[in-house]
Amino acid sequence: MEAFWYYAAVLLAKTITALPLRLVARLGRFGGGVAYWLDARHRRVALENFRRCMPELSGTERRGMVREHYRRLGENYVSAIKTSMMSREELRPHLEIVGEERLAAHGTRGAIVAIGHFANFELYVHVGTGVPGVRRAATYRGLKQQRLEGLVRRLRDLSGCHFFERRRDGRALRATLSEGSVVLGLLADLHAGRKGLNLRFLNQECSVSAAPALFALRYNLPLHTAICFRVGLARWRIEINEEIPTRVNGKRREVSDVAAEITAAFEAAIHRDPPNWFWVHDRWRFVKRDRAAALAASQSAPTASATQAPQGSPARR
Repeated sequence: MEAFWYYAAVLLAKTITALPLRLVARLGRFGGGVAYWLDARHRRVALENFRRCMPELSGTERRGMVREHYRRLGENYVSAIKTSMMSREELRPHLEIVGEERLAAHGTRGAIVAIGHFANFELYVHVGTGVPGVRRAATYRGLKQQRLEGLVRRLRDLSGCHFFERRRDGRALRATLSEGSVVLGLLADLHAGRKGLNLRFLNQECSVSAAPALFALRYNLPLHTAICFRVGLARWRIEINEEIPTRVNGKRREVSDVAAEITAAFEAAIHRDPPNWFWVHDRWRFVKRDRAAALAASQSAPTASATQAPQGSPARR
C-alpha cells in the first residue's frame, strides 16, 4: 500500500509541475471545495474553532469562512508542489517578500524567524535569499511513510534551504546555529503539547511553542515573525515583521513574554484574513475535550433502571 501511495504521489507531482501555476491553483481551489463536503471530521474542527475564537460571526459567516478556507487549502497544497520546482526568478510574478531588509540589517549574524501555517507556507524557504552571506534553514516533522518522506525531502531540497527533522536532527541543528550565519524558520502556531507554554491565543488558553524564543535567547540571535498572505490566485506576499526584543536593558526577557509577542503577531494576521490560517487543526483541543466531557457525563449518569423505585415500594409522602 505504501508503494501505491508513493507512485500515486510521484504521478501527481509530475502532472502538477507540467501545468501552469495559475491553472494548478484553480484546480486546487476546486479540489478544496469538494473536500469541504467530503471531510466532515476536519470541517467540524474548523467550524468549532471559528465558533469559539470568533463568536461575533454568525453561523452563515462561519460556514462561508470554512468553505473558503478549504478552497485555499486545496490551492496551497497543490501550488506548493509546483512552486517547489520553481526558482526565485520564476516565482517573481507570484511571490513578493516584504521586509527582508530587516534581516539584512543584521548582516551575517543570522536570525530566528517564527512562522506559521499561513497560505502557501512552503514558500517560507525563500525568506533570506535576499540576504548575502547567510544560509537558510527550517525544521519539519517527517512522514511515517519512508518513500513519501523521501519524495517530500527531494522537492524541498530544490529550494536550497537546509531542513532538520525535529525529532531526529536536534544535535545537527544546534551545531549549525552555533556556527552562525543562519536564518532559521520555526513553525510555532500549532499545539505544543505538555511541554508548551500555557498562554492565550485568540482569547482561548492553549499550549504555545517556546522554541523560537528559546533559540533566539540561547544563541543570541535577532527574532522576527513572518506571515505568508494570499493576495490573489497563485499570488502570495510574505511580510517580515519588526524585530521582537529578547533583551531589555541588557537583561533577558521571560520566554513567556517573548512567546506572547509572537502569538500576538499571529493573531493580528489571522484577524486580517481569517481563512488564510490553518483552522482544520484542533489547536485548542476543543473537539477532543468536548468529546471526552460528553463521554464522561454519559458514563456517570445513572441509568433509568437504577433511578426507578422498585415495584411495590411505598410512595413518598
